[in-house]
Amino acid sequence: MRDTGPDHWMEALPDAANQYLRGKRLDEVECVVSDLPGIARGKAVPASKFARQNQFFLPNSIYFQTITGGWGEAAGDDGFTEPDMVLKPDMDTATAAPWTGDWTLQVIHDAFDQKGAPVPYSPRNVLKRVVEMYRKEGWEPVVAPEMEFYLVARNINPAETIQPMMGRSGRPAAARQAYSMSAVDEFGPVIDDIYDFAEMQGFEIDGITQEGGAGQLEINLRHGDPVKLADEIFYFKRLIREAALRHDCFATFMAKPIEGEPGSAMHIHHSVLDSATGKNIFSGPRGAETPAFMHFIGGLQHHLPSVIALMAPYVNSYRRYVKDHAAPINLDWGRDNRTTGIRVPVADAASRRVENRLAGMDCNPYLAIAASLACGYLGLKHGLKPSKMVQGEAYDGDENIPRDLFTALNLLTENKDITHLLHPDFVRVYSIVKAAEYDEFLQVISPWEREHLLLNV
Repeated sequence: MRDTGPDHWMEALPDAANQYLRGKRLDEVECVVSDLPGIARGKAVPASKFARQNQFFLPNSIYFQTITGGWGEAAGDDGFTEPDMVLKPDMDTATAAPWTGDWTLQVIHDAFDQKGAPVPYSPRNVLKRVVEMYRKEGWEPVVAPEMEFYLVARNINPAETIQPMMGRSGRPAAARQAYSMSAVDEFGPVIDDIYDFAEMQGFEIDGITQEGGAGQLEINLRHGDPVKLADEIFYFKRLIREAALRHDCFATFMAKPIEGEPGSAMHIHHSVLDSATGKNIFSGPRGAETPAFMHFIGGLQHHLPSVIALMAPYVNSYRRYVKDHAAPINLDWGRDNRTTGIRVPVADAASRRVENRLAGMDCNPYLAIAASLACGYLGLKHGLKPSKMVQGEAYDGDENIPRDLFTALNLLTENKDITHLLHPDFVRVYSIVKAAEYDEFLQVISPWEREHLLLNV
């Protein structure tokens, strides 16, 4: 029980949450955790009750649930008894839920078993585990994510294809208008609400641009602590969906929502600082690239195939890896080259970084960032060297990433170094749940099958 009283715990809230509630009476607190897909699970409690509790309980089965609401048989030797986990709030994550009808805060919680140990298949715990591995080496990992998504017309019939949303001009959103300010203006009211919600929640947007797809936008976030940034993406997905619903459209983070249009990625920029000096270990005293920089790239090249299942978690995810459609098809690396899976952006020595372009926006941000950092960590620890840098289009090279979920899952379970870093029990549970989702998918007969197989085979 909190013994400081309701007024005292609210005084310790982050600045943005305090600003949001200034002069208001807090009505409700949403106590949330991320499940494997990245869906917010939890409980909404009256503010007065939240003030009196320092934990709450949920069954561990939320981490065995598939995206359809089914279950993977991942409970282990004790059977599917659904014991309670202990969920403890991280008050640094307290933030507004400004779309609600009353004054509400959201708070992300960490998951522990009843003996006090972190639940290994909690996505936030997986990322914390990887970050702690870096810190034990005297390194501080830094990430900067980019989020791509589509604003689309309401789609309440899954049998119908997804269509672009209607812009303020009264015409459907146009494709192939990358970086067009006029195209961004078409979504002005939605974007205004995204900015307003983000400001109320204390999130700093580095920029919003129009991407190449019809109704496709990109939001860039400022670089920072991996767990903090994953929390923001977790919150942002909900924020953006709520902003879209206010304007009679949907926001979708599917990797490939519209046939013939580019997919949506979550590019992850990485750098690593020396914990003692705060200096970027990718740059030497005179600004030159260091061996650590090359080892990080080597780690991504060597281990990314084993974590694609975390960055491309659904059958739809693999539709994004299409040649000449703004997505990588291999693990080549290059400087300022957007056809490669691993890109070195233009930057000064202090900002030198590596961009992983493999992750789709349908990923769980905690898991994708953890997986990407794990690959780089193994490169640093084992001194892995990258292949020769690609000149020209990487699309001319061979495809060397998994093209389906089952292949990706096999690579994940076979990689012992990655399994150890992420936690063996997490890899076990994740693989079982994803296999269950695939079985669910196989029960659905697609329009392609009816069109081409019904009368021809």
